[in-house]
Amino acid sequence: MPARVRDEARAAALAGLIAAVARRRRLGIAAGVTAFVGVTLAAAWMGGFDPVRLAAGLPRLGEFLGLLVPPLRIATLGEDIAAWYWGLGRWLVLLGDTLLMALLATTLGTLAGAALSIPAAANLTSGAIAYWTSRRALEFARAVPDLVFAIVFVFAFGLGPLPGVLAIAVHTAGAQGKLFAEANENIDMRPLEGLRAAGASPREEVVYGVLPQVLPNWLSFTLWRFEVNVRSATIIGFVGAGGIGLELYEALRLSYYDDAGAILVIVALTVFAIDWVSEVARGRIVQGARP
Repeated sequence: MPARVRDEARAAALAGLIAAVARRRRLGIAAGVTAFVGVTLAAAWMGGFDPVRLAAGLPRLGEFLGLLVPPLRIATLGEDIAAWYWGLGRWLVLLGDTLLMALLATTLGTLAGAALSIPAAANLTSGAIAYWTSRRALEFARAVPDLVFAIVFVFAFGLGPLPGVLAIAVHTAGAQGKLFAEANENIDMRPLEGLRAAGASPREEVVYGVLPQVLPNWLSFTLWRFEVNVRSATIIGFVGAGGIGLELYEALRLSYYDDAGAILVIVALTVFAIDWVSEVARGRIVQGARP
């Protein structure tokens, strides 16, 4: 067979192979999209997603939001706002309690998550048992909603901030431990190998080989988690775990919608401020970590 004919045959075979691979890829993508659409439709059916029902309920949603804000008149705007925020001093104290709850829970949960993230990282663990145990502990801590933990701790320790702090701390440990472990698994192992060759202890390996590489990510994750925990601390107050959430729950339960609206505005402004400060801090941390 002439060389030209062989080359044409090989080119035709290669083109056929490429076309077959492309066809299988298109079929795979089509199957994936079809499965995703099917699962989404099933989820919408199970969730009772009904456009007609949504359209009928939107006016009532606007009615409820209107109840949260009392009549505010231009001529007496100052007096109206002062009357609306009659309990500002008390609410700010409770808001401070909520922020302190979130701060303490973030600190405790982050420390626990950092400790568990070392054996939970495949490249740092001391063995299969330690890896499996730490991974399952972190999964359990973040799988159970913090509201459920709060109910359990309220039953055990009574009403007050302590159950809320413990509930958020446990959930934080699970979330932070997973994020920290993933950051640990992406480090450069050469510094650790050098430390081990020099006879460093496991603690020294972590302090001098791991922390310098992961600390910027850890700090960024911690700031983000504090934002989340401020919201969680507000919601957990609904089950008697202290803070401004309990006051918000009481206002809604007793139909004091004006008070609930004022509290929601305070919480929203606080969260906005924390988000902005955390975003700036994370940006500086990330930029400072770049070479």
